[in-house]
Amino acid sequence: MFVFEIFLFFNSSFSDKNCTFAPMQDARKQLLFIVNPISGTSSKKGFDAMVEQVIDHNRFLCNIVRTEYAGHAAVLAADAATAGTDICVAVGGDGTVNEVARGLVGTNTALGIVPCGSGNGLARHLCMPMNIKRALGIINEGQTDTFDYGIINGHPFFCTCGMGFDAHVSLLFSQSGKRGLGTYARMVLQEGLKYKGDSYDVTIEDAGGETQHLEAFLIACGNAAQYGNNTYIAPEASMQDGLLDVIIIEPIRGLGATRVLVDLFTKTIKNNPHVTHTLARHLHIHRPSDGAVHYDGDPAIMGSDIDISIVPRGLKAVVNPRVVEDKAQPGRLAKMLHI
Repeated sequence: MFVFEIFLFFNSSFSDKNCTFAPMQDARKQLLFIVNPISGTSSKKGFDAMVEQVIDHNRFLCNIVRTEYAGHAAVLAADAATAGTDICVAVGGDGTVNEVARGLVGTNTALGIVPCGSGNGLARHLCMPMNIKRALGIINEGQTDTFDYGIINGHPFFCTCGMGFDAHVSLLFSQSGKRGLGTYARMVLQEGLKYKGDSYDVTIEDAGGETQHLEAFLIACGNAAQYGNNTYIAPEASMQDGLLDVIIIEPIRGLGATRVLVDLFTKTIKNNPHVTHTLARHLHIHRPSDGAVHYDGDPAIMGSDIDISIVPRGLKAVVNPRVVEDKAQPGRLAKMLHI
């Protein structure tokens, strides 16, 4: 009789209507891959199979979605963060990474990157492997940290933003219909011979607010060290110091322009006599008219007044456990050239 009563008690406790204990929840972390099928230069053929092979499905519950239009990755990432997804992985080029990251800022969902673009600026700064399978291996380790991001006139950026020559080339590149480093390099050489620079009023808001009037070939703000393709516009930049590295290059011609190009690839731009470097949390730039700017390589037309600031530790991201940020030390090529 006693055994029968115990049976009735447990049967009642675990029935659908009167469940005393909630069913066990899936303890695996939610992992969403956001794939841009048309971005970048790396083939994504077989990507789903690689995810199946590399990711530990005892630790992660994986989903893969593909973008359908420009800006879709930002929507997908924001929705995933609202749903409590642990990691959203951008699979594409710099534009895709920017979209996913801006959908995640200020949330507890971490950005992951599987670089498939031509530049891969943020992935390189965070020391992510350029090989898709190896990058998935880093995602599988699941280690995260927090990083700064920048804002230019309300638009988040994660690597660099700027105006002048680099924005001018980015705009032309976006209109060319051709991708790849070769096309970009050709435009840099062609436009560099005729671009004259512009005048700017630059105010570093957190350094006394004094306005400096200057002529510049370009003004770049680096949250991370490079544009991409290992071109280092701000070699000493860190995404964890709460500061932007502001690089101002004065108008240059001939051999001076060649020296700047060499310095970008040898991580020695700060040593160039035509370059001014400062640190800032907030700056305001006024220019004579509307024109091109870029943020993370994507061009846009903005007005004559540009406001740029840093948001400390506002982005959570998956990191390489062995080295979190690229230290960007000048290498053997710089020493060979006696720079």
